[in-house]
Amino acid sequence: MRLYSLSVLYKGDPKVHLLKAAYDVSTFNFFQRASVQEFMTFTSQLIVERSGLGTRASVKEQEYLCHVYVRSDGLAGVVIADNEYPQRVCFTLLDKVLEEFSRQVSRMDWPSGSPATISYAALDGYLSKYQVGPPPS
Repeated sequence: MRLYSLSVLYKGDPKVHLLKAAYDVSTFNFFQRASVQEFMTFTSQLIVERSGLGTRASVKEQEYLCHVYVRSDGLAGVVIADNEYPQRVCFTLLDKVLEEFSRQVSRMDWPSGSPATISYAALDGYLSKYQVGPPPS
């Protein structure tokens, strides 16, 4: 069981943009890592774009399961995991991250924020804390 990506996005008008993300691509071949990370970023944005405000969903994309939660205020979170990772745990993690993010990052920064401008450092910690699979060799 593995988590590959944890992202916080803002579903604004007209488009969705990434505010902050953490990735674990250590299980992939070195030469694939950049394209896998790009795929996860693109997929996260697409899923949030296609989800309504106030919704939760789990979407299968290739061999991954993408769990999305879009709050009614437009703040959204996406976890990309393997098929064995428990759905309930993913949504608990998304609740916790979005709640903490909304307390630490001003709502005024969401529409114009980007990974470079938003200071929220907890995602990498959450990604490794919730990692259930065997440690990378």
